[in-house]
Amino acid sequence: MTIQAAVTPGESDTLDPNRWAALAVLLTGAFLAPLDFFIVNVAMPSITTGLGATAADVQLVISGYAVVYSVFLITGGRLGDIYGRKSIFLIGLLGFALASALCGLAWSPFALIVARLLQALAAAAMAPQALASVHALFPAHERGRALSIYGIALGLSSAVGQLLGGTLVSADLDGLGWRLIFLINLPISIVAFLAAIPLLRETRGSRRPRLDVGGVVLSSLALTSLVLPLVEGRESGWPWWSIVMLLMTPVFVELFRRYEIRLAKAGGDPLVAVEIFQSPGLLRGLGAIMTLYAMATFFLIYSIYLQTALGLSALQAGLAILPFSAGFLAGSTLSPFFGRRMGTAAPSFGFTLSATGAIATALIVARFPAGTMPPWPLMMPALTLVGLGMGTSIPTMVRVIVERVEPRRAGLVGGIVNSTLQVSAAISVAVLGGLFYTILGTHTDPVAVTGAFSTTLLAIAACHIGGAGLAAGLGQQRLRKAIPVTCERTS
Repeated sequence: MTIQAAVTPGESDTLDPNRWAALAVLLTGAFLAPLDFFIVNVAMPSITTGLGATAADVQLVISGYAVVYSVFLITGGRLGDIYGRKSIFLIGLLGFALASALCGLAWSPFALIVARLLQALAAAAMAPQALASVHALFPAHERGRALSIYGIALGLSSAVGQLLGGTLVSADLDGLGWRLIFLINLPISIVAFLAAIPLLRETRGSRRPRLDVGGVVLSSLALTSLVLPLVEGRESGWPWWSIVMLLMTPVFVELFRRYEIRLAKAGGDPLVAVEIFQSPGLLRGLGAIMTLYAMATFFLIYSIYLQTALGLSALQAGLAILPFSAGFLAGSTLSPFFGRRMGTAAPSFGFTLSATGAIATALIVARFPAGTMPPWPLMMPALTLVGLGMGTSIPTMVRVIVERVEPRRAGLVGGIVNSTLQVSAAISVAVLGGLFYTILGTHTDPVAVTGAFSTTLLAIAACHIGGAGLAAGLGQQRLRKAIPVTCERTS
């Protein structure tokens, strides 16, 4: 049946516990999907030793997940619009649990790589449903708070991935070692699955669209031709196929754009409604988000710096991310306050904080002798500032983008936001990670690693300064006093 209601701020349903419980379940999917991208970083040495994997194998364990996840996120969002967000979420969550079990039980590098591809495919189905469901579940006056919580969950996944990965690998329960980073998903997924059945209601768009198979194929080709050579090209020495794929990316993008326009004119249901990009500030907001996840490279190079240059264990490297996590939590909590106080300047503020923190960290690391940990009284404030900036930026930018699109496009914008974040993470790891390894060369001594780390931090800061410029003036759109909320519910 179809539910239509005009909701005014201050109504009695503001504290409806069922809505918030449903959001908590959906956020499990939004949290687990990126978590499993970041959690592998700390476990790379253990996977290499445990499975006898090569450097190329381990790279595929990480990059294969990134490619599949980013390519199919938009499709996953559309599937929720068509078949119901609860149904697709449950299917994705179940698939993610099974694929995680296969990862944890992998007997060879090839088996682990295949299981990771399946895990990424399931993650792409479940992750967009949380953001899409915010519009269907929450009235206008609660939506900003719900979007902030979504942004917190999304951002925390990166920091928690580092900490949890180091803790689990070091714990080595029953000799499982690195396998625990995948097996931990099983109890979490089972609890979320059982909770989702009674708590979630089926929601979808007011009109059930058809799946745009041609759009899925062309968008997948465009994203694959961009992401795959970027994540694999440097490791392989930039072979001819990687260059050809990069050159073909704009061709596939244009073919996709024209196909979607023709399909819309013919009365079909395009995968991406191209006209949404005409929404004021949307492209600029997506561009800012692209620079925001330059920070994905930080988690990789910080782990290498701690373990290679300073000789810390995986657990110590995981614990060393705590100042960032504390800053992120503080920034996430304060982001609504900054939004109210700073208005249109709020989006740029977070980028400025993280850029300042990255520059301060780079200067501190370069100032003290290589191979020795810089004093924590200096490092902690700098790392906390990085986290504070990220914690402020992610919820703010998610709100800025989502509020520029009609609620009926919820599934689409959920996929686009998540896909943009993952593509930007892959690009940043390829480009900025490539910068790190290029500076490092064949050297692995503390001096070389420290120099490469501090220089790459400055490059990350430069990206965030660019993001601050793109986000300038976007601000947070004011919500109207009464906005109709339309969704379709089936028992």
